[in-house]
Amino acid sequence: MPAVNSQTALPSPLDGDRPIPLYEHVKRQISEAILMGAWAPGTVLPGEIALASQYGVAVGTIRRALADLTAEGMLVRRRKTGTVVTGRSPHHSLRNIFQYFRLHGADGALLRSTPEVLSLARRGATAEEASALRVEPGTPLVHVHRRRLVAGVPIMHETLLLPAARLPDFPTKAKALPALIYLHLLERYGIRVSAVRESLTAAVASTEDRRVLELRAPAAVLVIDEVAYDQAGDPIILAHHRAHTEGCCYLNEIR
Repeated sequence: MPAVNSQTALPSPLDGDRPIPLYEHVKRQISEAILMGAWAPGTVLPGEIALASQYGVAVGTIRRALADLTAEGMLVRRRKTGTVVTGRSPHHSLRNIFQYFRLHGADGALLRSTPEVLSLARRGATAEEASALRVEPGTPLVHVHRRRLVAGVPIMHETLLLPAARLPDFPTKAKALPALIYLHLLERYGIRVSAVRESLTAAVASTEDRRVLELRAPAAVLVIDEVAYDQAGDPIILAHHRAHTEGCCYLNEIR
């Protein structure tokens, strides 16, 4: 199994000034590294003392973060080996949502995707959007359109709508948009996505689907309509995802 190089692979030390428990911050850093592919499945993490030194926190803080990630299935403890990355993702855990992408390969493995921003703009909410987000029609919304690629192949495209008033200084240029928007909301604004309501349907691929996902007609797509809620129960993201599922499946676990 590959081992982590503690000098190059670990995130930077923590400043301890975050308005959340320090172990949660450590946990998010480790989760992000795994979700972004920096720590591949099978990677053996350094020992607790080495991690504590790297992060600049107590061993107990590291132990709490690793225990949570182990309980969620992202890590596994193995005798004579240590703490190992499993390759599973805690997307089903509403306590810690970082990345919305539940398409898995035919073998059940999580598909690692790369987001590509197609457009980033602001516009007023339609009556339907305003109702879903509990704002007034015409309220300024951040509008994100992006697609996800797996091994360079487009597999999903999505639109995300967020109330602009709740996100001061949100990026205005596509290249500045964070890959993990849920994590950015937590880190930058203290907004934690704590619940998601979604509806799944199937549809014939539209002209836009075929263009963005490089499909040939006729084709079918999986349609996922989502509303994500913050820790206060207020809607924060209205999303519409469209994906083709040839060679993969949609997987949503509740644990």
